[in-house]
Amino acid sequence: MLKLEICCYSTSCALAAQEAGADRIELSAGPLEGGLTPSIGALQQVLQCLSIPVHPIVRPRGGDFCYNKRELETMKSDISYINEMGFPGVSLGILNEEGKVDMLRMRQLMALTGKMEVTFHRAFDMCCDPLNALQQLTDLGVKRILTSGQQSSAELGLPLLKELVQASRGPIIMPGAGIRGSNISKFLDIGVKEVHSSAGKSVPSKMIYHKAGVSMSSEDREIGEYTYYSVDPELVESMKGVMTLIDR
Repeated sequence: MLKLEICCYSTSCALAAQEAGADRIELSAGPLEGGLTPSIGALQQVLQCLSIPVHPIVRPRGGDFCYNKRELETMKSDISYINEMGFPGVSLGILNEEGKVDMLRMRQLMALTGKMEVTFHRAFDMCCDPLNALQQLTDLGVKRILTSGQQSSAELGLPLLKELVQASRGPIIMPGAGIRGSNISKFLDIGVKEVHSSAGKSVPSKMIYHKAGVSMSSEDREIGEYTYYSVDPELVESMKGVMTLIDR
């Protein structure tokens, strides 16, 4: 069965994605950072409100995926807590200074995941040797790899994605980054069984009063303070519709 995973940054988004047909949720915080570990409150809420599987991301900060000792300890604590809460899976990834999978630290994290499925997230797209990384992650027992094929979008990464799908003898290769209903069939055509998408859109704030000249971010934000990122249920429905037709 083909599966659609939707990246969500709140319980409301996750509920909307579930109602639109998503098969699984990757729960994150910090969309401007590319995804960070969600809060305790968000973790508790999704367990209470959702019926489909939710896999929280464990990522202590934005930027690269080479973490210091304190960041590693933070990840260990988060994984242990997420496991104790009863989540069926988790998304994580660590690289070393040379851009290779940090096998020593990955083993430490894997030992804490228990029966949870482990997705090695887009840290994969920053590694120096993807085929060697695939073998290492196979040896670690990782369930799936989320990747854009080491390109800015999964569509541009299609050649490597196809090579990874054909080469994998373990992890599910799950494309992500810029996948929509208009191009999802390109990934299904190369034998992909799972697809990841944010299916996102900018939503205007309900606030009437707008304070000019004040930003809550140190970086320039195209969307501004009075819009926010949310799931677009119509995009989820369109992608799931294509997958359902092909899966018959």
